[in-house]
Amino acid sequence: MRFMLLLKYDEAAQMATPPDPALFEEMATFNTAMVDAEVLLAGEGLLPSAKGALVAFDGEEPTVTDGPFAEAKELVGGFWILQVDSLADAVSWARRAPFRDGERIEVRRVTEAEDFEGIAPPEVLEAEEELRARAAHQQR
Repeated sequence: MRFMLLLKYDEAAQMATPPDPALFEEMATFNTAMVDAEVLLAGEGLLPSAKGALVAFDGEEPTVTDGPFAEAKELVGGFWILQVDSLADAVSWARRAPFRDGERIEVRRVTEAEDFEGIAPPEVLEAEEELRARAAHQQR
């Protein structure tokens, strides 16, 4: 099963107090442990919301608002995608993350095609599988 670990934090608080340089070494150790255990599929940090945009779908046309997203108390600051056997395994990895200043990690299972069997039309599921294969091939 694939799980996404979403790092959430108070962006304003983080901007006021930059991370300790030791955190980068601890994060490298954490990421290396996941690679060595062959569970890490992807993982990235995200720039502050001031460098992003918000696309809202509240009518006929989407609206775009440039960051920062001051109204949001908690924002996603990064993510990992893991391939593990269970939610408990994903949570176990999340608990090892080197955070201690109010950060939170939300652990969510990534949907698979079989989650939609009997709901989505079979031809849509087949087309989705083909798209995933093409996307995986392009990443090589």
